Parts: sequence; structure tokens; C-alpha cells
Amino acid sequence: MTATLRQLAALLLSTAILFTGNGLINTLLPVRAEIEAFSTLEIGLLGTVYFAGFILGCLNVPLLVRRVGHIRTFATLASVIAATSLAHVFLIDPIAWGVLRLFVGFAFAGLYVVIESWLNDRAGTANRGAIMSAYTFISLCVLMAGQFLLTAYDPAGFELFALIAILIAIALVPVSLTRAPEPPRPVAIGLDIAGLWRLSPVGFVGCLSVGLVNGSFWTLGPVFASRSGLDIDNLVYFIAGATLAGAVAQWPLGLVSDRIDRRFVIVGATLCAAASGVLLSTWVEPSTTLLIGLSAAFGGFAMPLYAVSVAHANDHAEDTRFVATAGGLLLVYGFGASLGPLIASALMGYYGSGGLFMFTTSVHAALALFTIVRLVLRRRPTPDDRAGFVAVPRTSPALYELDPRSDTESDGDKSPR
Repeated sequence: MTATLRQLAALLLSTAILFTGNGLINTLLPVRAEIEAFSTLEIGLLGTVYFAGFILGCLNVPLLVRRVGHIRTFATLASVIAATSLAHVFLIDPIAWGVLRLFVGFAFAGLYVVIESWLNDRAGTANRGAIMSAYTFISLCVLMAGQFLLTAYDPAGFELFALIAILIAIALVPVSLTRAPEPPRPVAIGLDIAGLWRLSPVGFVGCLSVGLVNGSFWTLGPVFASRSGLDIDNLVYFIAGATLAGAVAQWPLGLVSDRIDRRFVIVGATLCAAASGVLLSTWVEPSTTLLIGLSAAFGGFAMPLYAVSVAHANDHAEDTRFVATAGGLLLVYGFGASLGPLIASALMGYYGSGGLFMFTTSVHAALALFTIVRLVLRRRPTPDDRAGFVAVPRTSPALYELDPRSDTESDGDKSPR
């Protein structure tokens, strides 16, 4: 295990630096768009086109990697992100920013594909779980660190965009200088919408709903916090609170879902997330501490729903279909995440900032109702041999080849290389 991590040190270091820049840019852009007086709908569209680019990247970058290799693809996509980060300052226009966000979404999805297929190549049956845990832990820590960098400079200035470009450029160095051999070229993962629906309606609707909610929150949450009177420091705590709570809550919710029908966990979590959303959308002039606490409660129940939904769908999938099933559900999530910001921004424009959580509450309530109907009318027995819950980030379909639950579809026991 130690030898494997040593071989992956350069890749993990580049990943940490890259994700720090990602955490910063995803928090900075809605704040800067608000400063530049973009309309709520225009800010929502920025999230929509980002996730549209994300879907295109997941589907098409494996073809690019197959053609030029992992290192060249990494360098190309990172360079695109660095350039577009600086271009935001020179092209302060909603349409221009939309085009840039499309490229950034494509590039980040592609970088996830490169990183995760590389990690999977170095993983064997004995250490796949440990490598995935290390990757997930690093991703969480540096994403939060990137969010806190928002307080380093005035978001109305040039400095934070320059800092993002610097971080992305530095992330190129460890991977470019690594002596480790590149992994084999990956293959693209197809998407069978009808098959996913037949396999698990609750898993399908769960991933779609999480996309609708999470895409809206990451795009418009900073706008909601700003319009609620939070300064930059507390705005960061508002977003980071939801991020941290969502990461921590995955483990207890996952453990419970391993012991009972996961649909009961989905219903309970969605109802609690809906209750948090109601309070966030209707509470008149809450204190800063209360806003941050409600954000943490919202994130703690809303964020883990994706992993629980994937686990539920996988309970009913054939062993050899885990990667295709989970990868397809990720793209369903991406579709929801591209649509959610557009709807939520329209509601915010009509009802005010509380429209964001009016939307998330409606989605969570609909998911809870759908799941209850499935439980009552179409009750399926829980498989005896279902795989255990694994907390997974929503990055690329290549991640699921690294998931320990994919061992059953591998060609055999791979030894660490």
C-alpha cells in the first residue's frame, strides 16, 4: 500500500492543488457575478452551462485520452482552465462567462476522468478501498481550503482569478515531471437511460433529484448567503458548513442504510433536508449563526443522498454492471444539475432569495413522496448479498472502477503496481 501511494504521490499532489483552485472558482464566480449585477437568471445559467460541459466532458474526454494519453490530456485541460480563469476578468459579460463555464465544466470533468482512471490502474483488490478513501479525503479537504481562499482578497478585484490560474498552472508540474508510467487508455461509458429506470426507479429519481438540488445550491447558494446579509467571511462558512456536514453525515447514514431498506433512509433524509429548506426559505432575518447552522443541517441530509441512491440501485444490479450503472447514474445527476440552477434562479427572480430553498424543498418533498409510493405499492425485497455503502464524490464515471464494489467485475485480482 505504501509503495502504491508513493507511486501516486505526484498525481495526488497535482490533484490537491487542482481541487483547491476548483473550490475557489466555484465559490468566487457566483459572488463576483452578484457584484457585477448579473441577474439571478444569468447566474443560474452559469451553473447550467457548467454542468452541461461536465456531461460532455464525461462522455468525450475518454476518447481524447485514448488518442494522446493521460499526461497530455491533463496538461491540455488544466491549461484551458487556467486561461479561462483569467479570461473572466477581461470578459465581464454573462454570455462570455457562460461560454467560459462550458469549457471549464468540460475540462474539470475530463481531469476527473484522467485522475480517477490513473488511480484505478494503480489499485488492486487489496488496496482499492484505501486509495479511494485517501482520494476522497484529499478532495474534501482541499475543496474546503479553496472555498476559504475567497477571504484572501477582495472578490471584486483581479487577484483571486490570478490565484486560481496560478494554482492550476502549478498543478501541472508534479504530473508533468512524474516518472511513473501512464496507465492504459480508458474506454467511454455508455448511458442506458431506460435500463437505469427499469433497474431502480428510486435510485434513478434519487440521483436526478440530488442533481437538481446540489447543482442549484452550488451555483446559487453564495448568492442566497450574500442577499441574506452575510459578509464574505460568513458566506464562506455558510458554503463550507454544508460541504463539511454533507461529508461527515455520509458515514452514519450509509451505515444505517446497510442495515435497513435504503429507501427508508432516503425518505428520512429528504424530509429532514426539506425541513431545513423550509426554515432557510421562510425564516425572517435569522442570525448569522443560525443561517450557518441551517446550511450545515441542509448539507448533512441533502449531500449524502447521491451515494445512498447509487448504493440502492447497485443492490439490484448484476455484479458485472456496477461500473456502467453507477457511471450512468452520475450522468443522470449531471443532467439534473444542469437543469436545477435554471429553475431555481427563475424562482429566486420571482420570489426573492428564498426561492432557492423553495425549489430544493419541493424537489425533496417530491422525492420523498415518490419513494414512499414505491415502498407501499411496489415493495421489493432487499437483496441478501448487497454490497456495503461507500461514500463517493460526484466526479466522473471513471471513479466507479476504483470503487471497492467493482471488484466483482474485474478480470481478476490485480496486484498493486
